[in-house]
Amino acid sequence: MDRATGTTDPGGGTRMTDRLLGVRRCLAAAPADLLLERLGTELARTYGTTETELLQVDYRLAALVPLSGAEPVIGAGTPAWRCFDHQSEVVQGGALHVPVTMRGDRLGVLRLAPVPDDPERRGELAEVATTLAHELVAVRPGTDRYAVGARTRRLTLAAEMQWELLPGRSRIRPSFSLAGQLEPAYAVRGDSFDWADDGQRVWLSTVNGMGEGVTASMLTCLGTNALRNARRAGLELADQASLADQAIYSYHQGIQHLSALLLELDLQTGVVTAVDAGSPRLLVLRGSEVIEQPLDDQFPLGMFDGTLYQSQRFELSVGDRLFVVSDGVPEAASQTARYGETALHRSVRRTRSMAPLEAVRSLLGDLRAFVGSDLVDDAVVVCLDWTGRV
Repeated sequence: MDRATGTTDPGGGTRMTDRLLGVRRCLAAAPADLLLERLGTELARTYGTTETELLQVDYRLAALVPLSGAEPVIGAGTPAWRCFDHQSEVVQGGALHVPVTMRGDRLGVLRLAPVPDDPERRGELAEVATTLAHELVAVRPGTDRYAVGARTRRLTLAAEMQWELLPGRSRIRPSFSLAGQLEPAYAVRGDSFDWADDGQRVWLSTVNGMGEGVTASMLTCLGTNALRNARRAGLELADQASLADQAIYSYHQGIQHLSALLLELDLQTGVVTAVDAGSPRLLVLRGSEVIEQPLDDQFPLGMFDGTLYQSQRFELSVGDRLFVVSDGVPEAASQTARYGETALHRSVRRTRSMAPLEAVRSLLGDLRAFVGSDLVDDAVVVCLDWTGRV
């Protein structure tokens, strides 16, 4: 085969481009709820696989859940989790595991058997898994099969609303990578995050709606969409905060309000513009040093009528990592102690060599181990790396 074009095959077999094109056509034509079944049939025909299984990462980032309904895979040492964590193929036990990831958003792992002997064909199957990831995201609004299949328990109504509001759970570009997580994953209330980028800037917001249950979720939904509306109108960051503030005050008349942190990172210079409206805390990991980034505290969104917000700026160094953590992290308590600043800084330092999603998982895993159970109060953790490359 011509490795540059994939258009010839001296052995007379199906060419690489033909195989991959066939898979893409198969997935594009498949009913939304039958992607895996149609993919399995096509892979059996073109690659000789007899087993095709999709394992989706659950909402808690703690289990890989087979779409077939088999037992979830738990444990960092398993082939599926090694594939998910390192985002590379893993061959073990007669099966090939490849990551199902779209633009850095890790959805799960595709497990295939038997394993092709040809490394080039295994590389093609990695491309197949990426194509599957794009299709899963595309069909999600039209079927509940994959959303339900990624759960190990029922979500509360408030959590359902919060998860549907998110832009994804991780994102990668040459200039940055980021990830976020909500806890307790199956019962989260008012905490949430949002992000967007245009190749030159990345916007990140973390919010916490006051109240409990659906009341908090509805407030967070209003605030997030008001911020998106202002951002998409091209407003400056401080004006985005003011527009959202007006929207929330107009509806709730100050009875309810929303804590928020708005960030805008210039991907060329590393300059961060920030608006702190009663927000979570912001930490910078620079080398092995954890820096508490000081911010000018302003009123939460919607607390008063006509609040004027001011932005501030600080600079990142290439390779810096930002952590945004809500109060539910340092304030989490076991039966005998509070998690606190020392443990938080230690957990942040420990993530230096990890990708952002692994870093988020590590910090929250340490927090759950400290508490000894699922978290009681809401917590949001977002991790952002700036590489300096555009």
